[in-house]
Amino acid sequence: MAQSPLFNASSTALVVIDLQKGIVGMETEPRPASAVVANAAKLAKAFRAHQMPVFLVRVMRSPDGKDGLQPIIDGPPMNFPRNADWSDIVPELGPQPGDIIITKRQWGAFYGTDLDLQLRRRKIETIVLCGISTNAGVESTARFAFEYGYQQIFAEDACASRSNEDHAHALKSSFTRMGRIRSTDEILRGME
Repeated sequence: MAQSPLFNASSTALVVIDLQKGIVGMETEPRPASAVVANAAKLAKAFRAHQMPVFLVRVMRSPDGKDGLQPIIDGPPMNFPRNADWSDIVPELGPQPGDIIITKRQWGAFYGTDLDLQLRRRKIETIVLCGISTNAGVESTARFAFEYGYQQIFAEDACASRSNEDHAHALKSSFTRMGRIRSTDEILRGME
């Protein structure tokens, strides 16, 4: 029996979450951010070569910081110094001509952005999702994508979190319910 293709290239896009200078400088597990960037760059290169859309998502606050979420939480606040290039997408990913840049103000890439509109205008039904952090930006984006009806493929080795436990928990408890988990190489083979 022939195996069905992983995705339809004409209706699939790559969505890369927060691979920007200020975030890839953090310690991540189960792999370093440099490995996440390298795998995401492989995916982006292949998507571009196949004329498939690449969405590069970054998180950025306004200069006064008033547009970001300010929740009351029990843990330490997430305020930390940000260099002028904190929100710049890492050079390994581009952006390249034709890439779509999405700027978000919170964890997920859908709320308060035009990501859904831009995907739908390109008739995208499936997204390949990767980035940092697996359990924050990637998972929040995945939950919205699931509710909006997108098929999802998670590039597991192009994701990482602050801890191995956070990464593994997102994969096991959320991603298996919302899509398919594959390696970068499996996704690349699905494009051949």
